[in-house]
Amino acid sequence: MVIAAMAGVHSFGTITRGAEKSGKSEEEISPVEDLMREHGVLARALLIYDEIVRRIDSGKEFPSEALTGTAQLIQRFVENYHEKLEEDYLFPRFEKAGKFVDLVKVLLEQHQAGRGLTAQILALPSKPLTPEEQNRLQAHLRSFTRMYRPHKAREDTVLFPPFRKIVSAKEFDSLGESFEKKEDELFGEGGFEKIVDEVAGIEKRLGISELSQFTPKL
Repeated sequence: MVIAAMAGVHSFGTITRGAEKSGKSEEEISPVEDLMREHGVLARALLIYDEIVRRIDSGKEFPSEALTGTAQLIQRFVENYHEKLEEDYLFPRFEKAGKFVDLVKVLLEQHQAGRGLTAQILALPSKPLTPEEQNRLQAHLRSFTRMYRPHKAREDTVLFPPFRKIVSAKEFDSLGESFEKKEDELFGEGGFEKIVDEVAGIEKRLGISELSQFTPKL
């Protein structure tokens, strides 16, 4: 996991990623920033789901591997890794501190709902889909994106910012090491970059990789 060092990051606690292995200058990222940039991957996956829904609405074809690949990426990276970090390392500490307990409960419920939706998406047969299956797929994708946009926004703006205050500096830094170790175990060295490349490849396959195409024409 590598990201450019940001000014003032030492005041929040940091971890060093890859400096010893690469011999490059140290680049640092805090565990909370790590989780937030992983939300960027989720946001790009939601955009892919939006495009598939748009195509179904307009009666256009979409590559089935784009749907399956995105759902599998969400299952592997978001549900089995990112959310597990939150569930194992963040949520219990908020509950122990008596902070945002109700919010954490809802977030956990939404994790379970998201996993159920992903399982249902992956259970659908390969194309061609029947009209009934297309309607079911649209409903699953819309439910998923509708839930996860406010879900990740609430974590980024409400839950993550105060996390540093409920743990010691030593514990905060050790979490970063735990996150890196888990990522390496699941995805290998440079795992985050591999996941970004994977989602970018799906975007390109769908023709939505060019950022400027989303700029409104006024």
